[in-house]
Amino acid sequence: MRYDNGGDLLVAVLRELDIDTVFGIVSVHNLPLVEAVDRELRFVPVRHEATAVNAADAYGRARGGIGCALTSTGTGAGNAAGSLIEALSAGTAVLHVTGQVESRYLGGGRGYIHETKDQLGMLTAVSAYAATVPSAADAGRVLRRAAHTARTAPGGPASVEWPIDLQYAAQTDAAAERTAPAVPTPAADQLAAAGALLTSSRRPLIWAGGGATRARTALADLLAATGAGLLTSNSGRGAVPEDHPQVIGNFATTPPARALLADADLLLTIGTHFRFNETADYTLELPAAHVQIDLDAAALGRVYATRHPLNGDAADVLAALLPHAAPAEPAWTDRVAAVRAQVRATLHDAIGPQAALCDALRAALPRAAVVARDVTIPSSSWGNRLLELYDPRDNVFPRGGGIGQGLGMGIGAALARPENPTVVLAGDGGLAVHLGELLTLAQERPRLTLLVFNDGGYGVLRNMQDAHRERRSGVDLTTPDFERLAGACGLPYLRIAAEEHAAPVLAEAVGSDGPVLVEVDLTALGPMKNPFTPPVKIPGQ
Repeated sequence: MRYDNGGDLLVAVLRELDIDTVFGIVSVHNLPLVEAVDRELRFVPVRHEATAVNAADAYGRARGGIGCALTSTGTGAGNAAGSLIEALSAGTAVLHVTGQVESRYLGGGRGYIHETKDQLGMLTAVSAYAATVPSAADAGRVLRRAAHTARTAPGGPASVEWPIDLQYAAQTDAAAERTAPAVPTPAADQLAAAGALLTSSRRPLIWAGGGATRARTALADLLAATGAGLLTSNSGRGAVPEDHPQVIGNFATTPPARALLADADLLLTIGTHFRFNETADYTLELPAAHVQIDLDAAALGRVYATRHPLNGDAADVLAALLPHAAPAEPAWTDRVAAVRAQVRATLHDAIGPQAALCDALRAALPRAAVVARDVTIPSSSWGNRLLELYDPRDNVFPRGGGIGQGLGMGIGAALARPENPTVVLAGDGGLAVHLGELLTLAQERPRLTLLVFNDGGYGVLRNMQDAHRERRSGVDLTTPDFERLAGACGLPYLRIAAEEHAAPVLAEAVGSDGPVLVEVDLTALGPMKNPFTPPVKIPGQ
């Protein structure tokens, strides 16, 4: 196949990948690519390269596939690096295509416009795969290999730098067939030993991480067969709908869940990496009878010891274990249901007036709706736990913990799923990181409700300093007049300043067919019962 230039080739590859929307910033070093995408697909001109990657990342998450971001050379590619780190942390599939100087000047250090030292090395450090297009005859091969790597577990972003002269050149392309990678299978004796443990268990618990989201049917079948309780990491939310009576959820470090773990005679963990914030800085104690399933062999036993490491695909391994499943003690399943209710009631009470927002938001949203959360107190306290999710594709948040990514992710998810509403939970501090994306929101007009929780700064760190220090440093910020800001951007504006505002305001916002900015005035609304602080250690405290 022959194409007039690299942009036409890129469009052909994107169509193979079922990508119809691309996020990026136009530049002299990606112009042929942007022009072709804008002509044949949908190009979304975000205002910062980091947002291009965040939006592409969430586009892929919300569709259960892959997204694409286009950035420029040098500074543009560098701006994308932080968001590539997020995709790498999450193992999400992103095809990042960035420009490069003319191939004859590559590596010359001449100070050519947008040139940077070892751009490929930088991209290699923050990507699961990185490569340079070496010729017009090889571009298709490089793009497809990058996408293939991004979509193959453990996944992650794949970056391709493309010299501008090779973008303008006529392309020859031969689509190469790819064989599926070999999937590891646990040894028969390992499966037998784990199966025997499952058969004898009467007080089982299961912990579902992000890897379990690719084994939803098998996991639901195992829950039904055993009566086990299901804990989840943040990434595993929605693997089984969270209104299921056996789903305790992302509450492993709460006292009732710790007591369950202490009394369980088996813990089966699936595709979770036991992040520090979900294990109370690795102080959470797990049962000695621990069966761990993971496609990544390096993850087995890395954080917690496991007697039975099973290296394989979660769906396949669970299917092999299912015939060994035996019912739990009825009292155990009843206790699981009681703990589920207890941890939710406790958190609902602890967040005080914000409980009204959580309840109203879930009531306003249909069952299929994307909930994108930035790193902010409402997300970390109740958005990541209490606000029910029913599908892992609805669960969008920065797994690497960086603030300021929520709005870009929400835009990507909303454009991926225009038939469903999207809501973004953001703080005023995080939103300020990429405030320019309000213009992207206004320009593209997705069905997105942006909830801005305004407390005048970085509330999490403020709470830490108030609890452990004599003064505040760097946490109190000037906040814009959000009503006037929304008006300047052409965005509808609503405000929540009391609990009774939550239901009508959120119903109106979510019911809109376009974007709405909703400011939550936390000073007027009132404080939580207990100030939220993150689960990090401060020496001496």
